[in-house]
Amino acid sequence: MPVAPGLASDPTLTRVEWLICFVAGLGFAFDLYESLMTALIVGPSLTSLGHLTPGTADFNLWVGLFFFVPVVTGGICGLLGGYLTDVFGRRRVLVWSILLYSISAAAAAYATSLTTLLLLRCATLAGICVEAVAAVAWIAELFPAPERREKILGYTQACYPVGGMLVSSAYYLAVTYGDLLPEIRGTHDAWRYTLLSGLIPAFPLIVLRPFLPESPLWRSQRGARTLQRPRVGELFRPKQRGRTVAIVLAAACTLAIPYASLQHTPRIVPGIVEHAVASPREVQQMVSAVFLVQEIGSIAGRLLFATLVIRIVSRRRLLRVFLVPALVVFSWVFFFAARDGLLAFATGLFFAQALFNGVHSFWGNYLPRVFPTRLRGTGESLAMNLGGRVMAVTAALMTTQLSNVVPASDAALRYAYAAGTTAVVLLVGGVVISRWLTEPASAHLPQ
Repeated sequence: MPVAPGLASDPTLTRVEWLICFVAGLGFAFDLYESLMTALIVGPSLTSLGHLTPGTADFNLWVGLFFFVPVVTGGICGLLGGYLTDVFGRRRVLVWSILLYSISAAAAAYATSLTTLLLLRCATLAGICVEAVAAVAWIAELFPAPERREKILGYTQACYPVGGMLVSSAYYLAVTYGDLLPEIRGTHDAWRYTLLSGLIPAFPLIVLRPFLPESPLWRSQRGARTLQRPRVGELFRPKQRGRTVAIVLAAACTLAIPYASLQHTPRIVPGIVEHAVASPREVQQMVSAVFLVQEIGSIAGRLLFATLVIRIVSRRRLLRVFLVPALVVFSWVFFFAARDGLLAFATGLFFAQALFNGVHSFWGNYLPRVFPTRLRGTGESLAMNLGGRVMAVTAALMTTQLSNVVPASDAALRYAYAAGTTAVVLLVGGVVISRWLTEPASAHLPQ
């Protein structure tokens, strides 16, 4: 496979390549930053903007809607975005999608109703879903040398947890010092300041955009007119159908884990600490602290994956290295540690988040190797958006509705047991379906 000039296997990165890695890492970090805002702001926004009481059926319904509707909307837009990435190029779609999610997140800070807030969260998730597909295809094609590509994809995706740490820190600062900031819509609500901070990634992008190269592989095929227009139907031809279905279902099961459990921890923590703290502000500070520990676990998982990805040849085996231990860890965290106090729960979340992030990194490295250039964005989008968003997010509704009926002594434990039950079912599904995943034919990207 030809290697693009300037992007060969020389281990020393050029300035342009460092810039590429920085922008990709920044994009991955703020993807998670924007995504995790829902987990942090949904409870306080429903209380202050919707005047709903935590633990009630109406409150749980709106929580499910805020997790479900934006992600489904984003997943559908992401499917279109994958197609546009193959038609118009990786860089152009990458830039516009980042601008979309930054501006819509900031606008959500000024929402006057739950409906408006929900619609703006839909726009934010649409940008995130498109950007994630464009970024992975862009990075994979800019670094075609196999070992180098695997490392760079692994380490740039390791920037995802930085976004989680930043948003948990931003929320902590907003909770602690919000009273000192200018009012937004006549209030000092911490969730509004957190949403407003979503505008941050737009600024470096505006400065750096002129220096970003287009994918040389996509550009060369487009220039030579050998790049065929992508057709989704190609992925479902008789020889490809089984592979495509297995990828979509495996992605749905594994990427549903946050919607099923990890993003519900801000509603579990208050029940654990309610007898140990004196004020609502202290409760939210504890929520942000536990969320920070959780995201430190994300970094550990990403770095572990970056270490293992070049040592384990079989992709199915690599996926199971994370899925099988996750079955044990998630069961312990949500069925037992949630009853044993905050320290046990936070420690368990660290390991649970680490294992999930290893799984998430797997898809970023695996998908570019199984789809050809003309279908890379479309195929990745089908897996990550149809499977990993539209289908996966139903787990959020499963958890919130199951929490209404599962037996437990209080609302926090009901949430924990519901989250654990949904997560275990999904992990078992992921392990079973992984046996039908196709091993990549070569270490090089398919043409």
